[in-house]
Amino acid sequence: MPKGNVGTREEWIAAREELLHREKEHTRMGDELARQRRELPWVPVDKEYRFETDEGTRTLPELFEGRSQLLVYHFMFGPAYEAGCPTCSSSADAVNGVLPHLHAREATMLYVSRAPLAKLQAYKRRLGWSFPWVSSGGSDFNFDFGVSQTDEQVRERMGPMLEQPPPILRQHAEATGTDVAGYLSEGPGFSAFVLDDGVVYHTYSTGARGLEFLMAYYPILDRAPKGRDEDDSSQMWIRRHDEY
Repeated sequence: MPKGNVGTREEWIAAREELLHREKEHTRMGDELARQRRELPWVPVDKEYRFETDEGTRTLPELFEGRSQLLVYHFMFGPAYEAGCPTCSSSADAVNGVLPHLHAREATMLYVSRAPLAKLQAYKRRLGWSFPWVSSGGSDFNFDFGVSQTDEQVRERMGPMLEQPPPILRQHAEATGTDVAGYLSEGPGFSAFVLDDGVVYHTYSTGARGLEFLMAYYPILDRAPKGRDEDDSSQMWIRRHDEY
């Protein structure tokens, strides 16, 4: 491991004080962004969706489980997948422990994928998860919220890149038992909903690096001496927790 910028304790204290000022600015900016998220318009969800759950078929309002807020992670596990996306799996590991705290603030959190419920249940057992995970395979839910695409849409978006995809895509496709086009038919995402006077409203969504708040290991690694240590390899190092 190469050494960092070696210095004296006095130099460290001075540099740490300067960095602390920047970190406090970052915290205040985060608070302001959170306020702006809460001020986004609420969009009524008029379409009826049905989901397969451990308790049977449920509608979107029923997924709230009596609470006023619903937080949904769109997990990459398509009908043709043999296993869930490794990166989605790595972020899901931290969810079980926070559910009681979310419930205390009137928020239900669950995972949604298009794979059949039996596949999701088996994968949950393998990785030791207990959070709610429902199948939207019988509805347009994932398509309507921009995280699933048809084969034609994938090929139009990716074009020639499908012939020579980046190594991370080839690795993840193989890990999920699909080809690259099949793997990319799903995307990760996070959506928030509120139930008010019997009406469900969509309030927020994010994807890509906007999902890093759920990847608990990243903010921890960001404070380690070597940081994320990914260089140009991006997330090639990430595995399901039973594969390291």
